[in-house]
Amino acid sequence: MTREAFAIWLTGLPASGKSSIVSMLRPQLETLGLTVEVLESDEVRRQITPSATYSREERDLFYRALAFTGQRLVTHGVTVIFDATASRRIYRDVARGMIRRFAEVAIECPLALCMQRDLKGTYRKGRQGESGAVPGLQEPYEAPLDPELRIDTTTVGPDEAARKILMLIRTRFL
Repeated sequence: MTREAFAIWLTGLPASGKSSIVSMLRPQLETLGLTVEVLESDEVRRQITPSATYSREERDLFYRALAFTGQRLVTHGVTVIFDATASRRIYRDVARGMIRRFAEVAIECPLALCMQRDLKGTYRKGRQGESGAVPGLQEPYEAPLDPELRIDTTTVGPDEAARKILMLIRTRFL
């Protein structure tokens, strides 16, 4: 039996736990026989804007391209997990408008804890002036108003978060 593909967008501040959750979620979806592609923003950005400036115009273009890529994959039967902060709601809303089977998951974590967890050095670079567009520092992060699911990573670990997302997927898409 072929299942219709869908897209899930995990959004939250940098270092809120998105990638850890995705690393647990993807194999669970694959065991259900789904073909899954993760569109992780840093990885995709290296291809689309290898010398990223993070200007508003560049971010607008990047997230439109990311949403378009996800839409094309879903159209061709590939389930997509967006692992991307997408600090403005409009970025996620564009994807929702393009992809009929779409769900948004808010990964919630206080900024102070994200800064402690920051293995990539995103916040350090922002505080030192090496980066001027860090969501939560120089740029506002617009949290989802009405996501299909909210996960508080101060109380829920990656395994449990992936299980919660999988329950959402089972009730909504499978």
